[in-house]
Amino acid sequence: QVQLVESGGGLVQAGGSLRLSCAASGRTFSAGAMGWFRQAPGKEREFVGVIRRSSGSVYFANSVTGRFTISRDNAKNTVYLQMCSLKPEDTAVYYCAADTDDYSSSLYYMSNANNYDYWGRGTQVTVSS
Repeated sequence: QVQLVESGGGLVQAGGSLRLSCAASGRTFSAGAMGWFRQAPGKEREFVGVIRRSSGSVYFANSVTGRFTISRDNAKNTVYLQMCSLKPEDTAVYYCAADTDDYSSSLYYMSNANNYDYWGRGTQVTVSS
C-alpha cells in the first residue's frame, strides 16, 4: 500500500503562486509516475502534470504549461507542484496520484486517471479574481 498526502492548498489572488506537496509513505517504489490531477465543481477530474519516477521527466496539460512545474525530493519521498500565474479557472481540488505499474511512459497513458493505483485525498486551491 502507498499512502499519499497533499498539502499546500489555499486561497490566492489571480496572478499569485502556490506550491503543493505530495508526501508518499508506505510501500516504496522507484518506477512508474506521480501525477497531479484536479477537479473543479461540476467538472470531471482532469490531468495537470506528471513526473516519471525513474527519469524525472515531466509533462503537463496544455492549460498549465509554462505556469506549473513539478519537482521531487527523493530523500523526503515528496513531489511538489509549483503553480505560478494562477487564474480563477485553476480553482479546483488538486490530487496527487501514484502509478506503480509502470506499464507505459506515454503521455496518453500517464494522463489517464484510471491508470493510477493510489490517490491522496486532495487539497483545495481557490484563485480569486
